[in-house]
Amino acid sequence: MADVTQEFLKRKTAELSALRAISRAIGSALDLDTTLHLITKTTAEVMGMDSCSIYLLDPSGELLVLKATTGLAPDAVGRARLRFGEGLTGWAAREGKLVASSDAASDPRFVYLPETHEYNFRSLAAVPLLTAGKVIGAINVQTTAQHDYPPNELELLGVIADLAAGAIEKATLYDNMRRQIMELSTLAEVSQAITSPLYLEEILRLILEMAARMLDAKTCSLMLVDEATGELVIAAAQSAGQAYLNRPKLKVGEGITGQVAAQAKPIAIVDVLVEPRFLAKEMAEQEGLRALLSVPLVVREKVIGVVNCYKARPHRFTDAETKLLTTLANQTALAIENANLVVRSAVIREMHHRVKNNLQTIAMLLRLQLRDGREVSGREVLTETINRVLSIAAVHEILSVEGFRLINLRQLLERVAGSVTHAMSRPGVQIDVAVRGDDVYLTSQQATSLALAVNELLQNAFEHAFPARTTGRIEIRMAQQEAGLILEVEDDGQGLPQRFDPTAGTDLGLKIVRALVTEDLGGTLVFSGGAGQHAAPGTAGTRAVITVPRIASNARE
Repeated sequence: MADVTQEFLKRKTAELSALRAISRAIGSALDLDTTLHLITKTTAEVMGMDSCSIYLLDPSGELLVLKATTGLAPDAVGRARLRFGEGLTGWAAREGKLVASSDAASDPRFVYLPETHEYNFRSLAAVPLLTAGKVIGAINVQTTAQHDYPPNELELLGVIADLAAGAIEKATLYDNMRRQIMELSTLAEVSQAITSPLYLEEILRLILEMAARMLDAKTCSLMLVDEATGELVIAAAQSAGQAYLNRPKLKVGEGITGQVAAQAKPIAIVDVLVEPRFLAKEMAEQEGLRALLSVPLVVREKVIGVVNCYKARPHRFTDAETKLLTTLANQTALAIENANLVVRSAVIREMHHRVKNNLQTIAMLLRLQLRDGREVSGREVLTETINRVLSIAAVHEILSVEGFRLINLRQLLERVAGSVTHAMSRPGVQIDVAVRGDDVYLTSQQATSLALAVNELLQNAFEHAFPARTTGRIEIRMAQQEAGLILEVEDDGQGLPQRFDPTAGTDLGLKIVRALVTEDLGGTLVFSGGAGQHAAPGTAGTRAVITVPRIASNARE
């Protein structure tokens, strides 16, 4: 009798020591991951078990997810899942009862999870984790040898489960509070970034870094809709490899990201490698991407892009995570819209500035024409003025297509030549105008000056080079050389009059050309006889050569 009493006291003392050890371990932890790890580690040690694992219900209440283990494969944490009620552990959680088996594999309720490598274990005991009468998961212990769980061990496991449930609830509240503080701080950082003087590219990069931090994501990217092509183009990426950056472009409606852009609704994928709608599985394998949360960027009910966040492991994104990334996406869309408004404002200011300058140029030309002593008809004045206005309009027509980039001089002069030919043509007279040369790119101001200069030279040739001819030819040539831009306007007409001096002449068109070339462009203007390979027999022709110092690059900027 004394031996039984002694054994009982010894066992109770060991159990109390175990509970004190678990209580100390639980009390020393704050965050959930640390708490779960300490519970499984200490439980396995004090109970003499080969494994202890904790499964928690996911937010849907349908799955039990392995959250911590001592003894099973570490890689299974977060991946191993049981349906609520599935397996011995799932049964204990659903029924709210303790279950034990000395040979678990022989129990019809047992479900083997390959990722846990639990084929080495024989016995299993599991108890539910309850807090305020609500099941939040289950805890189990396992041994590699066959083991019959006596009542005192099961009772100890039940007490440990009660302590663990309270600790898990406390740690969950702590994690939620910490996460909310981090989310609020991040959103405050985003608001600060949006109102900062940073360039849009820097703002997007910062926002993606914050998104990755909040969701513990491996890779985040932001794609914008190209309205011209209907494709999603990567505008910014965080921790993305070359395989991701070089992935084929998606059109709106294609793949997961394309569907998000088309439907304006978030889509969460647990594992992209088994998702039929995900089209870039090879890229995902190369980059180590598994779970995906994709949310739209919406401005005034219009989708302008998509934010994607990938995790390195399969993951079921919660409603809270989706709402958080959606909030971040809304702020990002606002930042993009603000940046676009700034750009549009700058564009409008630039347009007003250019229109003002061109109107001043037209006014200057009209004043010169007003002071000219020639007796000319109103029709002639209007024709010349219309050609000058059309030359300036050709510059802006190209800008309307190309944006505020450099202008292709050859394309511009082709338009000027067409306008002048149409306006100056006479019945029964065929004057051909050809534009030859390399692609030379100029700023709009430089292009406008040269367009007006060529316009004057063409008008002058149409008026004076072919007085008694029914056919003629004018050729415009350009080349970018070391000395600068060389532009020639040559006709095969009657040639220059004797003792022609372009610097002393009173012709208004030549005055305009000299002013544009020498004053606006800092270049030179030289006239000589033409008589080139295209000149008609017995004609001299005229060649005007404009040389301008290097003013732009041959390559687009």
